Amino acid sequence: MIREPFSPAAATLAGIPAKVLFVLIPLVGLVCFGWIIARRLAPMLRAAPDPRWQRIPERILLVLKIWLAQWRQPRYMLAGVLHIVVFFGFLILGARSSQLVILGFVDGFVWPGLGGTLGAAYNVVKDLASTAVLVAVAILAVRRAFFKPSRYAVPEKYGKDHTPEALFVLGLIAALMISESLFEGSLLAAQGERVTSATVLTLTWGFARMLSGVRSSTLAGVNLAAYAIHDLTFFFFLCFLPFGKHFHVITSLFNVFFMRLRTGNVKPVVYGISDAQLDDVKSFGVKKFEDFTWKHMLDFYSCVDCGRCSDRCPATAVGRPLSPRFISIKARDYAFEHYPIFGDAKGDPVPLIGSIYSEDEIWSCTTCGACEEECPVGIEYIDKMVDLRRGMVDDGLVPQSLQKPMSALEKRGNPWGKLEKKRAEWTAGVGEGVNVKLVEKGETAETLYFVDSITSYDDRMQKIAQATARILSKGGVDFAVIGKDEKDSGHDVRRFGEEMLFQSLKEQNSEAIRASEARRIVVNDPHAMNALRNDYQDMPPVQHVSEMIALCLENGKLTLNPLADASKTYTYHDPCYLGRHNGTYDSPRQAIDAIPGLKRVEMKGNCRDRSFCCGGGGLMLFYEPEEEQRMGVVRVQQASEAGADVIVTACPYCLTNIEDAIKVAGLEGRMEVLDLVELVDGQLQH
Repeated sequence: MIREPFSPAAATLAGIPAKVLFVLIPLVGLVCFGWIIARRLAPMLRAAPDPRWQRIPERILLVLKIWLAQWRQPRYMLAGVLHIVVFFGFLILGARSSQLVILGFVDGFVWPGLGGTLGAAYNVVKDLASTAVLVAVAILAVRRAFFKPSRYAVPEKYGKDHTPEALFVLGLIAALMISESLFEGSLLAAQGERVTSATVLTLTWGFARMLSGVRSSTLAGVNLAAYAIHDLTFFFFLCFLPFGKHFHVITSLFNVFFMRLRTGNVKPVVYGISDAQLDDVKSFGVKKFEDFTWKHMLDFYSCVDCGRCSDRCPATAVGRPLSPRFISIKARDYAFEHYPIFGDAKGDPVPLIGSIYSEDEIWSCTTCGACEEECPVGIEYIDKMVDLRRGMVDDGLVPQSLQKPMSALEKRGNPWGKLEKKRAEWTAGVGEGVNVKLVEKGETAETLYFVDSITSYDDRMQKIAQATARILSKGGVDFAVIGKDEKDSGHDVRRFGEEMLFQSLKEQNSEAIRASEARRIVVNDPHAMNALRNDYQDMPPVQHVSEMIALCLENGKLTLNPLADASKTYTYHDPCYLGRHNGTYDSPRQAIDAIPGLKRVEMKGNCRDRSFCCGGGGLMLFYEPEEEQRMGVVRVQQASEAGADVIVTACPYCLTNIEDAIKVAGLEGRMEVLDLVELVDGQLQH
């Protein structure tokens, strides 16, 4: 193995041992990096608490899946595959880069185990990796400069375009790949025909061939220059990362480790404060940057700026003043400005609403969860939106259109302000032979059907309740409903930031449910299901009616007739809180597919965990947002493009919004929408 003069540690520069320089570079680099990270941690040390150390094995599995296996990257195939190449290239080259750093001051250093056959194999893999990374970087640079996807665009109101930074970082990565390969290739060229370890068609092989025949002194100079460039670039890159969007290279591992382990739930107002102690909390929600939890600040630092969240966000798609991507970016910019690397924190904290966020921006979120489902590094948005709304509600900043339903919920337990005694009037239309027991009359049953407000009071949605009752009865399910003592589940009340009203509704419902003595709960509203499962405590098991239908079909308690008209094509719309938030995708499809003669198609690219929100959920029916198009209209168009004539859903809010959207889209008579229970009820064998 040739060492002299092909050893950075043995070389001299102007009569001074080069190892002096090559010791100083990592020392200075690591000190600067440590200082920068300490400064970046400053706001996190002032943040709200956020316990994230529970269920460590699950978190490790998430790291292995989301971070290491890059599980979500291929959802955007080209960008995802290129990112995977770069990511794994960096992992493979990590051992080589650290070895090179030590080679600067330890002559001939080799990591233990990488000196023999394993080392030769690693060199082959390393050469292939560096070449693959350079190719990927070149494609990414061309794509970013000339074929930039619209999701990368930065509106002028949100600041400067991030393309120059992206291209600069790609240039740094390319410099690392080229300098390492040139360092290795120059050494191989000096060894001549005695060395054949360079993998054909790799960068190292190319440099070795290019430099073949060059005199030894020149090769030594090239070798030393390549090493110095790699060393300087490596530590400059390390210190540059925390200054922009590429901070995620450092933080993403930790962000994934600490990501939420449950879906559907909402963080408490303050961790460590019980519901009974909420009256003692002086201020609710997030009003200034330091009110965010440390995990949410880590989210801001970890934003990849890939735009996937906003690309899948229904609010962004219809022109509402919300882009999840900029919820993170604007907060990160705020942190960088007010907690600079050099100098003291700037001034007193400023209110977030009115400075970096607008009221309409925060109210525009439907909490559908599409952004969180798409994020490749586990960034959370729903808790932030809810906390920001809590702060606005605490300060009296509630949209005019929401004030009336909120007041009605407080007085009557439903957003329409209708009388409590009318909550069970829908039972009069269930038909003969269906026994709907009423808890208010002292009747009990093993199963409690929790109806919730819209299905109890809305004339159109009462048909869903009646169909549900007939299906449960036909399936041999002994069930009861609460009646006048049932209140709105409060699901969207909580997600709109009115925590104390939610706690009141929850307390009243919890007492009524316990009084029913039911052993399980069935619902047809996914929002009510989500509240009972994830927001309430100590409730019986909760099932969506689609799950019960699928079970009854499987055990033969329900049988379905063939369609009278088999000419129509059906598609299923996944409600957000049934699908993404609670993972129920198959049972509604099983129920639909059990109908003989029914043809069903999927809205490819917009189904299951990528379903497009109808825009309806709960109090969203009352909110009047600024938007260019209704979300429901977009959804109807997606169904039409899939070739469907009938949209089947499993949520009363989805049904309401999609029915209205069909009218707005001018598709009446050509397209219709049904709730799953209406479809199944119409095909029951009696």
